[in-house]
Amino acid sequence: MTSLLPSRLAALTRLRCEIFQTSYNPTSIRTGAKYLRARLRGPSMIRYYPEELTVAKFNRMPGDFKVQNWSEYQRLADVEEKKRRGKGAPKKAKSPAESRRQSRKR
Repeated sequence: MTSLLPSRLAALTRLRCEIFQTSYNPTSIRTGAKYLRARLRGPSMIRYYPEELTVAKFNRMPGDFKVQNWSEYQRLADVEEKKRRGKGAPKKAKSPAESRRQSRKR
């Protein structure tokens, strides 16, 4: 059996890549072609997991039935309790003179 010249093997590989529409990569560098050819996973994952239904989305739906969001109700009660004790968030300044930042600069 006769051995083929490397240039003839390279030409054969190039011709094979043209025929089968694959990328010609004689140096075998990593190109990521396997991942670029692969089917995207995002759309099938979106179809697999159902849409999350929250209390706010449920209350926005048409109909007379409404659900009380107990965690939001509890949060508002806690904020009100902190305000009564003087531990709440500070009031917003209505003018630059009332701002703490302006008073510090002086």
